[in-house]
Amino acid sequence: MNELRQAFEQAAEAVKRLDYRPDNDTLLKLYALYKQGSEGDAHGNLPGFFDFVGTAKHEAWVQLRGLPQDEAMRRYIALVERLQA
Repeated sequence: MNELRQAFEQAAEAVKRLDYRPDNDTLLKLYALYKQGSEGDAHGNLPGFFDFVGTAKHEAWVQLRGLPQDEAMRRYIALVERLQA
């Protein structure tokens, strides 16, 4: 496992141990960066019309289309580090 992937996975664990719940915009950024870093560009069907949370998550991920996975991992790690400070 490369160092970036390992740091990414450690950040994913660290975010679960935050002393507070980040605001919704930050949670969407975390979700989108995590998905882009772990899976690449968004795929799959858009959630149903009344699934507001699912739709917001999917749209946040779609906005990162084309962002390389390595860069998404770096941004995710940096965001988690800011949240821990």
